Amino acid sequence: MQEIIPPATIDNSSGKLSAEASWLVCEKICIPGSASLQLEIPISTTSAPANTELFARYRQLLPQDLPAADVAKGKWRRAASELHFSVTSATLANYPVADFYPLPEGNVVVGHPKIESRTGNEITFAIPIESVSKDLLSIKGLVVFAQRANGHDRAAWRVVESGAASPANSVPARGVLTFLFFGFLGGLILNLMPCVLPVISLKIFGFIQQAGQSRQKIWRSGLAFAAGIFVWFVGLALLLIILKAAGREVTWGGFQFTNPYFVLLLSVIVLVFALNLFGVFEISLPQTATRELLSWTAGEGEAGSFFQGVFATVLATPCTAPFLGTALGFAFTQSAAIILSMFVAIAAGMSAPYLLLCAQPAWLRFLPKPGPWMAHVKQFMGFLLLATLLFLLYVLGAQRGSDALIWASCFLLVVSIACWMKGAFISPVASTRAKTIAIITMSILLVLSGIYFIGDKFRSSRLATSSQLAGGWQPFTPERLQEELAQGRSVFVDFTAAWCLTCKFNEASVLESAAVREAFQRRGIVKLKADWTNGDPVITKLLQQFGRPGVPLYVLYPGKSAEPIVFPELLTKSVILNKLETISRT
Repeated sequence: MQEIIPPATIDNSSGKLSAEASWLVCEKICIPGSASLQLEIPISTTSAPANTELFARYRQLLPQDLPAADVAKGKWRRAASELHFSVTSATLANYPVADFYPLPEGNVVVGHPKIESRTGNEITFAIPIESVSKDLLSIKGLVVFAQRANGHDRAAWRVVESGAASPANSVPARGVLTFLFFGFLGGLILNLMPCVLPVISLKIFGFIQQAGQSRQKIWRSGLAFAAGIFVWFVGLALLLIILKAAGREVTWGGFQFTNPYFVLLLSVIVLVFALNLFGVFEISLPQTATRELLSWTAGEGEAGSFFQGVFATVLATPCTAPFLGTALGFAFTQSAAIILSMFVAIAAGMSAPYLLLCAQPAWLRFLPKPGPWMAHVKQFMGFLLLATLLFLLYVLGAQRGSDALIWASCFLLVVSIACWMKGAFISPVASTRAKTIAIITMSILLVLSGIYFIGDKFRSSRLATSSQLAGGWQPFTPERLQEELAQGRSVFVDFTAAWCLTCKFNEASVLESAAVREAFQRRGIVKLKADWTNGDPVITKLLQQFGRPGVPLYVLYPGKSAEPIVFPELLTKSVILNKLETISRT
């Protein structure tokens, strides 16, 4: 119990106590929970006798510290995916009941401790390691002894062994290299994900334009594109390292795309790119800057290639490709050096095809020859970006509701008008007076619309929550999961987000298919949807528990089994149906 000392003088007639509570609910697995608590209490010069008795009664329920540190001794042992904690005490025979309450730190998640053995003065607890902390050697916690369950004679021994992972150099080099290779493969596969296809199409379009140019110029363009990819990934890695050092939870994609303002900013950038491809305006630099840029690059297009690389990686962050989830899940539990190395490996994988193509410019001859048709292709690319914009607007609607979507669309309309004014009135042949008036008008429009539509209307919009979802799904809560499991039901949990295209593909093609829905219904499987669109610390903890840096994640909790079943990121009907059939037979 924590004693609270109020100020010497309090003017109000009542005081408010606030607390942020967090806990673990452990049955088959340990599920975190949290809540913000507030209590309004009257101010009095004396304590009420009823309160004194209440404090005394609950103080009795708390386990008392053992009188000396040497009363009990502990020893840790690691075996596969379990920690074994042996406690030796000369007074252990006096306490038939014993339990261990783990207090894991950081991203470490453990399962429900169980008594493995008890002989004489020694008891051994087995603690399952549910996260990917393969080098975890010990954790903090509390051992509680008692003569009977929930008795008033309980004593506690605080385990102060550090729960932090051992130094990174204790991780086998072969294991690190394997995960780095997975990161490289994941980065390579990112090029095929729907999130980045519009930007990748633009890069291929650029290769077509460069066909026939000098090898040196083509190589510089490829290096610039790769540099954009590396700069974004390295910057993202450094940011995640800083957040992790500050005690924040680190995830892939989530910490950007759970922020609606980031999604709105990305929507503006995508719209501007699309309008540029449609020819509404041209991006041009002042003559002095252009001359400086040309003298530095001895050509043109490197700056554009660089920002295309950055843009492609920004769009790639909500995607979790095969191999990528496993690699990042491992990296996020390791040292800063391994996290940085993992992101460099992902960047190398994503940029490898373009560097290879630029290193062999002769391969460009297999691409179509430049011609008038390219103007139509360029405009078609603009429509692909508009499709990306529609997806981003869908995400905004899922995050903040239909009102926010309307206000964001109004702001994007003003941005479109500003881009049109840029193309119509700010050109090399326009007069200085016309340019000045256009720039002032554009600035006023953007500032005022930003203040009104975004600073006021969009910011005040809130998404109405619903307790019912389509297709027989129910909102996920840790309490609901434990309730269903306690009643012996099997539960399938879909960890998803509105901005995750891989999630949407799996849901449309597999989870909502007639065969899978019928299989779930026939077996009485409860379907829970854990929505991570706006970020949720409880869902984040569960993702880390299964070694995943982000969504998608699909977990089946069989009603009669203690082991949850984790499915791959990319689902197929056969994977789901075969696993359900196997469970039915067992």
